[in-house]
Amino acid sequence: MKKAGILLAALFLQVSCVQSQEKEVAEPHLVGGPCEGCEAILEYGDQNLNAVDTLPEFEEAEKKLKVQGTIFQADGKTPAEGVVLYIHHTNTAGIYPTRGDETGWGRRHGYLRGWVKTGKDGKYTFYTQVPGTYPSRDAPAHIHPYILEPNGKYYWLGSYFFEDDPLLDAETIDENHRGGSSGVVKLQKEENYFVINRDFVLGKNIPDYD
Repeated sequence: MKKAGILLAALFLQVSCVQSQEKEVAEPHLVGGPCEGCEAILEYGDQNLNAVDTLPEFEEAEKKLKVQGTIFQADGKTPAEGVVLYIHHTNTAGIYPTRGDETGWGRRHGYLRGWVKTGKDGKYTFYTQVPGTYPSRDAPAHIHPYILEPNGKYYWLGSYFFEDDPLLDAETIDENHRGGSSGVVKLQKEENYFVINRDFVLGKNIPDYD
């Protein structure tokens, strides 16, 4: 009888743990208006994300780029932990390159994409390359960012643009500053690569966020 009681207790603990874990996993839901491709932020699968990611072709890139910043809670001061940030961009030729084995949004976004997940300090870093403009030259070079919060909310942010880009104009820039910061960043040279900095505030200027 004692063994049976112990087994039942152990089973109860297992079920309770599973239920607790299920409650901790928030159901993803899009906020901030329509978004083509936002679901790509959910495609990291079983990857063990951390605060730093290196995208393909970084080592051989002629213009290496370090994309960094801090993500804050809604108060704009407290670092936000457990936030997933996804980016994708073109190569130097202005193409979203593919290898032919991509799935999901990777078929559109190409393989120059990656995901990070912030730690307690809210910081994120991507090592990649400076993107090129589309061959049509109808838009300045840019990097697309998207956020997935621990509460399941995910949404797009205004693109990163480079302030010295001759194609950059007022119509291109997100004047609402989704995420609380301007997307126009300055390329700064550091050792053998360029660096851009951009911070975000969760929910800042995101329509229908609450």
